[in-house]
This record gives sequence, C-alpha cells and structure tokens, in this order.
Amino acid sequence: MTNPIRLTSDSLELPGALEAIETYFEKGWSDGLPVVPPTPEAVTATLEAANLAPDAILGIEPVKGAVITAEKAAINAVMAGCKPEYMPVVVAAIEAITQPEFNLHGITVSTMGAAILLVVNGPITKQLEINSGVSVFGPGHRANATIGRAIRLIVMNVLGTRSNDGLDKGTLGHPGKYTWCIAENEDRLPWEPLHVTRGLNENDSSVTVFSGLSGTPFGEHEASDPEQILDAFAQRMYPLGPGVGETIIVICPEHAAHFEREGWDKKQVEQYLFKSARKTVAQWAEMGLPTGTRTGQAATPDNPDHVLNLLASPESVIPIVAGGDGGAWSMVIPNWGRGLGSKAVTRRIVTNG
Repeated sequence: MTNPIRLTSDSLELPGALEAIETYFEKGWSDGLPVVPPTPEAVTATLEAANLAPDAILGIEPVKGAVITAEKAAINAVMAGCKPEYMPVVVAAIEAITQPEFNLHGITVSTMGAAILLVVNGPITKQLEINSGVSVFGPGHRANATIGRAIRLIVMNVLGTRSNDGLDKGTLGHPGKYTWCIAENEDRLPWEPLHVTRGLNENDSSVTVFSGLSGTPFGEHEASDPEQILDAFAQRMYPLGPGVGETIIVICPEHAAHFEREGWDKKQVEQYLFKSARKTVAQWAEMGLPTGTRTGQAATPDNPDHVLNLLASPESVIPIVAGGDGGAWSMVIPNWGRGLGSKAVTRRIVTNG
C-alpha cells in the first residue's frame, strides 16, 4: 500500500486505557468483557497487515444491507485483542458470513441462539498458533479467543445485533457467542482436511464458518471400530429429529485413529450415517419429534412403519478432527435451523506472505 492510511472513524480523546475501557462499556460497544482501546496506530497496523485500504468493503449483510468496511473490521479486531497478523483470517471470515447461503441475519436474530463457529485450516494455523489440540474449545490461546471474538464484535458493532437492544432474540444462547474459533487437527487426520473436501488446495489456508448450536460432547471408550463410533454419534444426533440438513461431528484423535486403521474415508462416514441412522415414523413420534415433509421425506400419521432418515442426505454430516490425545471424547454440533436455514461457507485466507 503506497499511500498513507487515513482513518475516517470518529475519535475519542480519553485520559487513559482504563477510562477508554469504561467508556466502551457505557456506550454498549463491548461484549461484556474489557476491550483493547483501538488507537489509530493499532488500527493502521492491522489494516497494513492485510494490505487493506480503510474504505475497502469486506462484506455486505444481505438482508439489512449493512456494509462492513476494512476500517470498521480492524477497529473491532483490535478491540477483541487480535494481533495485526490475525486480520487476514478475520477478513476471510467476514466474506464467508456475509454470503447469502450462510443466512447471517437469521442466525443472529433467531430464538435458537446459534453462534458463529470458525474452523481454520492450512499453513496459517501453525503460523498463528491457532489451537487444534488439547482443550480445543477451551481458553488459553490468543488466536482462537480473539479471532472469534472479533467476528462477534463486528456483528454487534457494525451490524447492530445485540442482546440488549432487541435484535438478538436468543432464548438461551451459548458461550460460543463470545468467541468460537478453532483449527482442525491436521496432524491427526485419517483423510483430507476440511478445506480440501470443500474444494481448496491442500497448501491453501482457509476458514469455514458454521452456524452452530451448543455442542454435545460424549465419551465412547469401548468402541474400536468405525461403525460403533458412528452409532454413538447417531445416538446424540437423534434428538435433532429426521431430515437434518447439516451437522458437524467433531472426531477426537483417539476415535480418528480407529478410522485411519480401518482405512475409512469421509464418504464412508457420510454413507454409513445416512443409511444406518433412521427410525420409523412411530419411533420418531415416541421421541416427541416432528415427522413432516419439510425435507422431502414422505411421512403420514397413518403409516407408522414408514422409515425416515436422520440426515437429509449423506453430505449433511460434516466430519472434522480436533482435540487432544488421551481421551475418547467427541462432539456433535448441530447447525442452526436444523441445517436447512444456513449452509457452511468456506473462504480462502489471503495473506501478504
């Protein structure tokens, strides 16, 4: 970038960092936690790290037409605690969440209380030290915590969706609404990484965004073959009801090792769950779950023996591998709207390097 960066956002003159933090609380610009004061120097460094002009448009929210400029994104990234080198990930995530098929508006105002989950792949995960291993969904890793938080602050401060102003109507919400960003554990994969499955090259860096409800972890310490492990996943997915459009299954390294030993690929995982995870109309009804035709699976109350699949299609299940060794704990993360109202989106991360 040859020309000097000129920021256009309003500025505040405050005595010090503590006063700035309190001011941001008072104005409702925080997620409830202290923010890093976004000084012009910090915002400029963040823009330069991604080679962006302040007025560059990174995304437009399709329903409200709200524009996310690079300057506003950088301000919120600094507030979240991001290092400048994290900005390319934030940029790619903004591009992904503003795609129409992601349905950002629906996610952020729904009573279901979904959060935006970022899964990062490729060389950048090691460059930025994005955690993919032990306590992958837990605290203690700056890149995970601040990149995910930056997206939440952008949704609040640029798109104007907050829980205290009536737009965010999540009945319960979940902690992922503060921050939700992980890397896939590519060192322990029994198959190709997520971004390769979704059409990118192995050497690319990428971010995939999901509209996730709160995850359900479970332990399966006895099973040692893929079928039994996937049956355990299905048991946690049945409460979602028939015809689920997208669901993430987070396979821990211990479980992934069993798939690798048996030579399973993702297609086998998808086909097995699609074909085996099913119940009759009567069985679904006993669980108190709907058996209508919203996914095209014909069912009528007078045909209780009709079989309905848990998944709308084999591609409805999205396997990722994450977490640490030493425990056979995996997780199911349902998608918002049962996966019918929002689709996962993947975007390549563009860096100056």
